[in-house]
Amino acid sequence: TTRALRQAFDTRATDYQLQLWAHHAAWLPFLNDAERQQVQQIAEQAGFRSIPLQVEETMARYDAFSPIVQKALTSTAPDDNSRTQRLDRILTHRLWGPLIFLGLMVLVFQAIFSWAGIPSDAIEALFGFASDGVENIFPSAWWRDLITEGILAGLAGVLVFVPQIAILFLLITLLEEVGYMARAAYMFDRLMQSFGLNGRSLVALISSGACAIPAIMSTRTIANWKERLTTILVAPFISCSARIPVYVVLIGFVISEEVKWGWFNAQGLAFFGLYLLGIVAALLTALLFKYVLKSEAPSHLLLELPEYRRPLMRNVGFTVWEKVRTFVVEAGKVIFVISIILWGLANYGPSERMAAAEQNAQEQIASQDLTDEEAEYVTKSLQLEASFAGQLGHLIEPVIRPLGFDWKMGIAIITSFAAREVFAGTMATLYTISDESDEQSIAQRMGRERDPITGEKVYNTATSASLIIFYVFAMMCMSTLAVVKRETKSWRWPIFQFVFMTGLAYGASWITYAWLS
Repeated sequence: TTRALRQAFDTRATDYQLQLWAHHAAWLPFLNDAERQQVQQIAEQAGFRSIPLQVEETMARYDAFSPIVQKALTSTAPDDNSRTQRLDRILTHRLWGPLIFLGLMVLVFQAIFSWAGIPSDAIEALFGFASDGVENIFPSAWWRDLITEGILAGLAGVLVFVPQIAILFLLITLLEEVGYMARAAYMFDRLMQSFGLNGRSLVALISSGACAIPAIMSTRTIANWKERLTTILVAPFISCSARIPVYVVLIGFVISEEVKWGWFNAQGLAFFGLYLLGIVAALLTALLFKYVLKSEAPSHLLLELPEYRRPLMRNVGFTVWEKVRTFVVEAGKVIFVISIILWGLANYGPSERMAAAEQNAQEQIASQDLTDEEAEYVTKSLQLEASFAGQLGHLIEPVIRPLGFDWKMGIAIITSFAAREVFAGTMATLYTISDESDEQSIAQRMGRERDPITGEKVYNTATSASLIIFYVFAMMCMSTLAVVKRETKSWRWPIFQFVFMTGLAYGASWITYAWLS
């Protein structure tokens, strides 16, 4: 078998049946593990692509039996009175369909802000209670500070946003269960093709709202390599659930929660606007690639439109649980490690610098009439700035200063390249170390931060908006880059993707800060 395979590929055999047989021969029972591995290596060396060929075969089957079925049918008239047909006349209408879809998305993001307040406050209170309990039970020691200021603060900075993520997954899953998302792909197929994408690209882009990794893997069903590659490259522009903590924390510094327009919360609309901005960036980038990448392969959309059905809440609940559990477990691993490393970097530094910082703090305390709480805050802030983390932040500060960012934001940006959700945990760790007000949320602690030179708030409108825009466009997920490399079988595309998105983020952030300052 392996000799036949090698001979077939060495002679560049193009017969589809032969290639299909060659692929499946790798799993025939009479082959042992070594032979199977050899067959796989031969297929990979020959550039054999299983999924596109399977899609091509499926399309060929439809082309072959569709005329036969059409001749055999005595009546092809649909039941215009069925519930599905009646709903489709409205939900897939050329004008009303897109408007209804847009309205549904607005309601989804309004719900994220409106429904998540109470459970988020409860999680904050729980972690505050746990932190106070550790401090009251155990004596003062470095490992107690590690638990309260590092691990608990970092995890709380992420877990507090679980309600928003659960609500997002719940509503999107409900739309999928009732059969609406397939209609959305069908409805926007023509629009997607005008940007060099495919109707199935919409499914991948919507999936990116949860996580770009499974969304990129789902592009395997797109037969046209150009459309598939374009979808892979633009999918990370869609704001994933890991960006929710960043948006929720920073939107409050740009738009007050008291601003409302009737039933609509201004922060919820701004939240939807950030997602819309990511979608626009993805489509415009896809339009650019449409003219840069060349392909003669035809574009097809083969999609089943199921009947509208009542959602099975068991399936919905299981999906939401799996998505949230995956987010918490995967994010928790990264946060746990980074929180420990960051705590060490923020609490220790060169002995001379740390001693000088402590002496400087004592001089300020002596020259000013400060309370014990204020004196503790000044000491910890100066020691944090002199620590290894502070030096790292100051090292990159000249690069990010034009964007309005200080050295603490620089540390958060660096750690965020491991995963975007690390931002909230990083800020929680940094500000818990320098601020004893543990009962306050991370947003409240960040709101207290002031520039030591000017005395102005660090998180003003210009800086906060600039930081939000940076996170909208920047590629901050090493796992996504690894998946892109695996799917494209080359480091060229993930490196290009990283440079392009980060450069765009820097430029857009700089323009935003300059405009609002």
